[in-house]
Amino acid sequence: MIHSGKTVLVDFFADWCGPCRMMGPILTELRQQVGDDVKIIKVDVDKNPEVASAYQVSGIPTLIVFKNGVIKWRQSGVVPAYQLRQVLESVK
Repeated sequence: MIHSGKTVLVDFFADWCGPCRMMGPILTELRQQVGDDVKIIKVDVDKNPEVASAYQVSGIPTLIVFKNGVIKWRQSGVVPAYQLRQVLESVK
C-alpha cells in the first residue's frame, strides 16, 4: 500500500496508549478534510511488532507519511489535524 502513488499516513498505536486514543478523533477529522487524496491506516504495534520494528517505532503514537514507498515525514506524539494537513499538502 505504501508503494502506491498515493500519499499514505500510517498511525502506529496501541489500544492501551492514552495519547494514541487522542489521535482517533484527530485522524477522523483529517480524513474528512482530505477525503480520498490520502490513505490513512492504523497499525497496532502490539499485533504487528515486526512492522513497528522495521520502521524503528520506539514511541507511540508515531505517525509516518509515505509517498511512493519513501518516508517523507515522521513524528511521535499527538499531532493536531491542521499540522497533519500542512504536512500532507507539502508532500503532494
